Amino acid sequence: QVFLVESGGGLVQAGGSLRLSCAASGRTGSGYAMGWFRQAPGKEREFVAAISWSSRSTRYGDSVKGRFTISRDNSKNTVYLQMNSLKPEDTAVYYCTLDINYYSNYPTYWGQGTQVTVSS
Repeated sequence: QVFLVESGGGLVQAGGSLRLSCAASGRTGSGYAMGWFRQAPGKEREFVAAISWSSRSTRYGDSVKGRFTISRDNSKNTVYLQMNSLKPEDTAVYYCTLDINYYSNYPTYWGQGTQVTVSS
């Protein structure tokens, strides 16, 4: 079993920044990709970002390109999401994910989510 715990969510004004963290524990092994999805009220879950095990590959959803940056520290089994120039439409619950497949749209493991609220 794998456990993912997110932190760093909160309330921020439009134009501000937040940094989310997600620590993985349990039988993670190595070689896995990690990522972030989000879901706003009344909307479908949306892909945000993913990063490969080596950090050499990253990909982003179109709505966050150029504003968000994903990174990871394998020594800490942790992935980060630096969110800059936040907009009210970024308001959502953000979920950390883990999967062996970097391109997975339905990752195997999910965290419990952390709320991000951007005020206008």
